[in-house]
Amino acid sequence: MKTKKIPQRMCTGCMEMKPKKELIRVVRSKEGEVSVDLVGKKPGRGAYVCKSLECLEKSFKSKRLERNLEVKISEDIYTRLRDEMNE
Repeated sequence: MKTKKIPQRMCTGCMEMKPKKELIRVVRSKEGEVSVDLVGKKPGRGAYVCKSLECLEKSFKSKRLERNLEVKISEDIYTRLRDEMNE
């Protein structure tokens, strides 16, 4: 029997390849709205971050999240993402 391939994605904070299920997807819709996609099924451009606030802050400070989503992320969106991650 073949072993099932586990999809890997790169965290924008620590830049490590990890299994997709261990990461949180941040998605930009066609309208330009940025939100957290906990299920991983929302349509739009996605970027992945570890479930730690440290990685979210790293990706925000280095502006990797902005580059991957191709949109300017304001401070209020960042705080909303942080709040949703804490839940």
